[in-house]
Amino acid sequence: MSLIRISRNAESVAKSLAVAALCASGYALAANPPPPPPPPPAGPAPGSATFPDPAGAWSNLNAGGALAGNPFFVPLGSNGRSCASCHVESDAWTATPPNLQRRFQQSTGADPVFASIDGTNCPTLPIATAAEHATASSLLLTKGLIRVSLTPPASAQFAVTDVVNPYGCTSTTSVSVYRRILTTANLKFVSTVMWDGRESLSGASIPTDLIHQAGTAATTHEAASAVPAAAVLRAMELVESVQFAAQTADGIAGSLSAAGALGGPQNLASQLFATGANDPFGVAVPTPGVPPNAAFTLYTAWDTVSGKDPVSLRRASIARGEKIFNTRPVKITGVAGLNDQTAPDGQMRSVVVGTCATCHDTPNAGSHSLAILMDTGVADAARRTSDMPLLTLINITTGATLQTSDPGLALTTGQWADIGKFKIPTLRLLAPRAPYFHDGSAATLDAVLNFYEKRFHLGLAPQEHADLLAFLNAL
Repeated sequence: MSLIRISRNAESVAKSLAVAALCASGYALAANPPPPPPPPPAGPAPGSATFPDPAGAWSNLNAGGALAGNPFFVPLGSNGRSCASCHVESDAWTATPPNLQRRFQQSTGADPVFASIDGTNCPTLPIATAAEHATASSLLLTKGLIRVSLTPPASAQFAVTDVVNPYGCTSTTSVSVYRRILTTANLKFVSTVMWDGRESLSGASIPTDLIHQAGTAATTHEAASAVPAAAVLRAMELVESVQFAAQTADGIAGSLSAAGALGGPQNLASQLFATGANDPFGVAVPTPGVPPNAAFTLYTAWDTVSGKDPVSLRRASIARGEKIFNTRPVKITGVAGLNDQTAPDGQMRSVVVGTCATCHDTPNAGSHSLAILMDTGVADAARRTSDMPLLTLINITTGATLQTSDPGLALTTGQWADIGKFKIPTLRLLAPRAPYFHDGSAATLDAVLNFYEKRFHLGLAPQEHADLLAFLNAL
């Protein structure tokens, strides 16, 4: 019995070392056997389940009943992919680097998520061997980034004059950008579909947008020859509309629904949402820029926790972090989509003294309740790392030039003012979804806070930083 156990442990260690070596060596493999056939379609559809994550544990609630056989989990095109190839329930309804690395190792790169159409940094990169394929898919493996190819409209106010791309894909007409796979949980609370809002149809509801997006995904990501039937698209949207996921346990504080707290997906599913709810610039807002109601009220029951044991101290920290999120004054400047807007009194909102909830205003969800995209500087050329492209844009009218790693909304609208604008994502279920931002440039939530500390000079004391981090990990 002991020999069997030792053998199994050795096998487990060997697999772990193989994955570690894969990462450390740039995904070079010593041997390149013929890749196995793609894995079969995903098994039974999800229900309600709990999964570990770095902060504790999170849970998914399927509020829609049995979903077995739903086309969301069935390949609809020619490359073996389904929606569930990129939106995996156990991976927080997205795809994260650790699990992508595991999938690559297990399939020697044959898993459909690594298809060249957008699962490699450029479709022209060689993938004949596993080592070549790992190098070609490096952005997906390290940051969970899918390549997106977009062509600015013919009426665009700008032209892309130069593209520096370390992988090829230097076209200035069909522009390649790289973005994190968004979670398909908690879509009840979104006001914009896709990072750049390109699937948000004028005057349409979010369910209609999601149906349209499902058709686009089938013909692009899954390489389907035609848009699936309306009933198929509606069934795919149904899966997305009934999944609620949230953190349920903190590694120190324990249950996030204990002692009156309101964490977890059950409480989230019952949360109401309305377009424009809690708008920080609504007509009834006494302080423009500050939402009329607290954006988060999950942990107010822990405001009075006074014990000195580790559980009590952690719960008190989470409650303080929630209060910081709701009330800490933030001087917001230079954010296109916010500071370039005109207030009802006719004055530009060039300076807004708000809070974190100025942008993340949707109650207990943290998305933005209006379909407004903003540029906080994440895609600025100054932040660009060598593994990302650098695009040079010129304003056709003024001759002004601008460099960015991703033009964002502007690739869809063609508007110069929209360069660098992205959606404000929902904040629930943060802990299992690293890395963060549209480009995966923040490896941890600590890095996210450091970005905003530098960008808006938050002035957080070390304990305040720790409290805010504890709160974000408890969402």
